Amino acid sequence: MKKKILCTSLALALAAPLHAAEGDDIAQLRRDVAAMKAGYEARISALEKRLEAAEAKGKATEAAANAATATANQAATMANQVATVPAATTPSETPAPVASGAPSNNNSFNPEISLILSGIYTNTQRDPANYAITGFPVGSGAEIGPGKRGFSLAESELGIAANIDPYFRGALNFSMHPDNSVSVEEAYIQTLGLGYGLTVKAGRFYSGIGYLNQQHSHTWDFVDSPLAYQAFLGGQFGDDGVEVRWLAPTDLYLELGAELGRGADWPGNGAGGNGPGTQAVHAHLGGDIGNSNSWRAGLSYLRAKANQLDLAMPDTSGDTVASAFTGDTQLAIADFVWKWAPNGNATRQNFKLQGEYLWRKQNGVLGFDTPDAASDYRSYQSGWYLQGVYQFMPYWRVGVRSERLSPGAINYGPNDANLAASDYVPRRNSLMFDFSPSEFSRIRFQYNRDSARQDQPDNQFFLQYQMSLGAHGAHIF
Repeated sequence: MKKKILCTSLALALAAPLHAAEGDDIAQLRRDVAAMKAGYEARISALEKRLEAAEAKGKATEAAANAATATANQAATMANQVATVPAATTPSETPAPVASGAPSNNNSFNPEISLILSGIYTNTQRDPANYAITGFPVGSGAEIGPGKRGFSLAESELGIAANIDPYFRGALNFSMHPDNSVSVEEAYIQTLGLGYGLTVKAGRFYSGIGYLNQQHSHTWDFVDSPLAYQAFLGGQFGDDGVEVRWLAPTDLYLELGAELGRGADWPGNGAGGNGPGTQAVHAHLGGDIGNSNSWRAGLSYLRAKANQLDLAMPDTSGDTVASAFTGDTQLAIADFVWKWAPNGNATRQNFKLQGEYLWRKQNGVLGFDTPDAASDYRSYQSGWYLQGVYQFMPYWRVGVRSERLSPGAINYGPNDANLAASDYVPRRNSLMFDFSPSEFSRIRFQYNRDSARQDQPDNQFFLQYQMSLGAHGAHIF
């Protein structure tokens, strides 16, 4: 028994150091793993910092390179511009040919070009060659009536426009007429970035008076202009001159404008000489009502001088006598436009109500050949139109227009007994349908019941197409 106890004690004594040694090894391994982990974490952290530093350095280098490239390009452009200016030379020197420099702006050889192609078929009951507005004589430069019968090229338009530099923009519009003639509709420069809401325009342009006047005909909702525009503005008033506009820095739209012009066209004829023949001012106010409605209203005033302006006046026997008016024409216009589109989206449905009232005063001297005398002449006349256009589904619109002219009061002075003043009220009603498969094309049908000529009502039918090619700027409200 003693022998067994002794052997067991001896075995335990020998095993104890072995277990102790094994425990020390595990602890050491754990310490080694922890040290390796800490070392790797330190090395990874150091590598991440080096990567961040390298990236920052790369960005700085790239920015510096870009700045250097921009500076070099600017210097090259300036050098080219300087190179295109011939240096002063002595008579014995001959300047060497220099290569043309790069264009100074991106639009130098890439202007905005637009082409409006328009054609029309016209069917009238009365001969349009004899068209007149009873009681409202117009000058030879006025465009009135439905135009030629049958198929014809309607007024087509070629437009070129571009920003000239950071300070000016230029635009040119050619109008191609059914008689194969070409005229300059607009050719002007306009300032960019004057600040304080100011814009200056100079050249030939449509006046900002009224609402419809400054719009090109291809943006009209009807084939023709209203009777009041034909009688008082010869269809549309454009002039050579200068215009200043100011847009107020307010949430409510407010724009004021003033114009000085040559006055070469109806209702004037360039009587200003070295001074302006026309003066105009206009003010427009507008805003939104909720998400679906918007509006604009305006007041305008135009004064034009005339010197021996040809007019065709009826005498008391009904015959037309050649007359010449010298004096002033003053025209006041009140306009209003209201537009509706569900939540501001006019793609599927929209409605536009538009109307203008025009009042004219003429004061001067009227010379005529039968009898061969001159007399005082004064007239007060007015007219209005009201139209509504409804897009009831995508691509399709219907519109109605009603208009009247008031003969007002005409005073021929001592010759009231020789010249006739009519009390007839010219009027016209129109119905329009159009189909626009895209924003670049439109086909329109229109019917007019035209009673502008006394005792000669006219049924007029029009079928028109309009196609837009190329770049085209946004239209006014």
